[in-house]
Amino acid sequence: MARIPYIETSECMACGTCEVLVPEVFRLDPDKGYAEVINPHGAPEDKIQEAIDSCPAECIHWVEE
Repeated sequence: MARIPYIETSECMACGTCEVLVPEVFRLDPDKGYAEVINPHGAPEDKIQEAIDSCPAECIHWVEE
């Protein structure tokens, strides 16, 4: 089974790091105050993992699709 990124929105600090690193997958919604996954399959897993590892709030995780 494939895995996809998931953002724990209650923990997101809206820093925008994930969107800067992988804009094909993540988008910061300033009105909502957190980032969203807009296309979970929009980039290779290693690129998504880089965003996960770079998240200062540690709120992005893998979940089974």
